[in-house]
Amino acid sequence: MLAETERKPWRDGAPIRWGILGCGDVTEKKSGPAFQKAAGSSLVAVMRRQAERARDYAERHGVKRWYGDADELIADPEVDAVYVATPPESHARLAILCARARKPCYVEKPMARTVAECQSMIDEFRASQTPLFVAYYRRALPRFLAVRRAIESGEIGEVRFVSIVLQRVIAPAERDPRSLPWRVRPEIAGGGHFVDLASHTLDFLDFALGPIVEAGGIASNQAGLYPAEDAVAMHFRFGSGPLGVGRFCFTAGAAADEVLVTGSDGEIRFATFADEPLRIRGASGDTRVESIAHPEPIQQPLIQAVVDELRGVGPSSPSTGESALRTTWVMERVLAREPPRAGAER
Repeated sequence: MLAETERKPWRDGAPIRWGILGCGDVTEKKSGPAFQKAAGSSLVAVMRRQAERARDYAERHGVKRWYGDADELIADPEVDAVYVATPPESHARLAILCARARKPCYVEKPMARTVAECQSMIDEFRASQTPLFVAYYRRALPRFLAVRRAIESGEIGEVRFVSIVLQRVIAPAERDPRSLPWRVRPEIAGGGHFVDLASHTLDFLDFALGPIVEAGGIASNQAGLYPAEDAVAMHFRFGSGPLGVGRFCFTAGAAADEVLVTGSDGEIRFATFADEPLRIRGASGDTRVESIAHPEPIQQPLIQAVVDELRGVGPSSPSTGESALRTTWVMERVLAREPPRAGAER
């Protein structure tokens, strides 16, 4: 990834032609169409290991070329930049291939399974002087930008504390050990739902309040349905001063989704995933409720920012390899922590 002072237009105003590696479910509505709808952007090629599925995707979405091999798509001279939308186990390997081919890369979140994999990606893109972006798209969504503005404007005073609650009900597929989703298989995902879902909240908080500089916690597998963690209790501290806690349970009887930002003069309540309005209470004691709809496709604002940066027609993208590495660092700190058991020798 290029440092802020080193960023230069990649195409000097020319349109960006994209290729997708891994055209699975996330690309159907959330991201894939955004590469076609964004100004100055087009989707010209897709790849999937099952070549017939790649062809099906290409035909349904009006993409002119399809591949069953990643190397072939990366080598395509008409592909200017690549979106890596495979599961996390292959993010580092595929992104590094793009870096060595000097093709800018937009990688799905989480950036990779480990901090070490993230750092290897950053090192390769920096060495080739090629831009690297990560799909933490809440950094560009109007609803979350409203939260950030309320914090930055001082509407709730100085931020003191952040509390996160996220609960999910067990999905039917997670009860069958013969066909577990990859998101709950650590060797593929780097963890479980905490890595897949909590990463969105933690990354946005990095954007809104600055980097988290201390993090820890306890992770547990309580239901025993899959190998990944299904419950996490975490604590953290921002470099800017506020403290925080997070409670995550993915085998709960009911869903819950709320982030509470407590300030010296008020508070902000919002959901990371649920379609709930923002609730902002300022010093007057009155609560302002804001309902801000998400765009369709939901990743389009961030993808537009990436395209604009590459073309040199807009500001830098808010989500980069370096910002995404910080989020992986926080999660790795939490999941790696194992406190001693009661009565155990120290």
